[in-house]
Amino acid sequence: MIRYLVSATLALLIGVSTSQALAATQPYVRQAGTCDGFPRLSIGMAPGFCAGLVLSPAGDDFHHRQIKTPRMLSQLPDGRRWVLTDLGSWTAGLGKVWLLEVSSPQQVHVKELLTGLTMPHTVAFGPDGHIYVAEMNRIFRLDIDGDAAHATTVVDGLPGNRLHPGRHPLSHFEFDGNGDLLVNVGADTDQCTNAAGATPGPTCPESEGADARGVIRRYAYLGQGRWDSAGKVVARGLRNSLVLVRHSSGTILQAENSYDFAPNDERPYDEINVIRQGAHYGWPYCYDMGEATPAWARAGAMDCHSAAHEKPVLLLPPHAAPLGALYYSGAMFPALKGKLLMSWHGYRPSGSRVVAFDVDTSGVPVSTPHAHYAEYVEGGPVKLVDYGSGPGAEPLVLTPGWDLKAGSHPAGAPVGLAVAQDGALWVSDDRNASILRIAVDRP
Repeated sequence: MIRYLVSATLALLIGVSTSQALAATQPYVRQAGTCDGFPRLSIGMAPGFCAGLVLSPAGDDFHHRQIKTPRMLSQLPDGRRWVLTDLGSWTAGLGKVWLLEVSSPQQVHVKELLTGLTMPHTVAFGPDGHIYVAEMNRIFRLDIDGDAAHATTVVDGLPGNRLHPGRHPLSHFEFDGNGDLLVNVGADTDQCTNAAGATPGPTCPESEGADARGVIRRYAYLGQGRWDSAGKVVARGLRNSLVLVRHSSGTILQAENSYDFAPNDERPYDEINVIRQGAHYGWPYCYDMGEATPAWARAGAMDCHSAAHEKPVLLLPPHAAPLGALYYSGAMFPALKGKLLMSWHGYRPSGSRVVAFDVDTSGVPVSTPHAHYAEYVEGGPVKLVDYGSGPGAEPLVLTPGWDLKAGSHPAGAPVGLAVAQDGALWVSDDRNASILRIAVDRP
């Protein structure tokens, strides 16, 4: 097996455009001492929390790292091993599934389980107790036998998820209480326009019909690890649902990565939605609480202020980019019990955070009167921005100091969240190819 060094240098590969204005390289630097036994990182944490480093690339050359783009992770029942998906690249055939064995903070080993995958993302336990993984166009059962693994497809040919020209090719799923699979298919475009920026007709063909994108589909559970191959649309108008999470009450929440109204970084807001059968959440016609998107403002395809547009239950900061969420059920942090935890992957000033929302008995985040969201700029004061008339919340920010800090740490890019058996929160950082562990602040 190949050994990763938890104390290795990590070079930061951040961003794909000059608008991000971030440094090209910056490793994580450990502080003196430990975070609950793991190497302590200098990320600024909420009081009572600390961040420890589980693994990051060994050696000085970030570009030759083994785990390229870690996305989501799940702990196996033995408590020592984890399954981790690795996107690999935004192209076909370079994704992998890894097995992590964490015998101690000083002994972290990784091994390839599957290779040649196309952008694997979600990993989760199913109603039959087996592990399931989502690739771009399929969902498969992962059977592990020692250090070997085998993939068995259970849902194939997911519609709409395409490498090119698709902007949102990743598949994400959540199991409903009856075992049904709820599966995201992201939108190919930003506002359903052609190369010239024009709308293709009175409505968006991309969002209509049986092969629609920007939707959530339900695949009925047939029992014994089998699902109906014909998915039925549950909800439309959702640009990219890489957060789907089910509360014990049965509520399904979705967090929306909203439009890119370049060069405006302040609108539109990202969203939290409650998924209801047959509802339309606005894409590509509407955004926020009832505004018409620029491309469709004159088309009259939807009255954004009417009941035809299902409004978000909560607004999130613009470009926060929510990618992971769970309801905390561990024992390590009693103050987080039952809260909705969410990772914000965005590289803009509100991103690079892990946050915790208070929720009601249905699992819906509770709005805060006159809510603000925080924008963080390294070396400067925190800027509080008013949500205005829309419903917002002021969650507990677990990682307020995760911006780029020269000589200390990169800007975080959290994706997957998982609660370990001991109650610690494990976080994958895909842009920096690392796994972090948030724990109670003790040596």
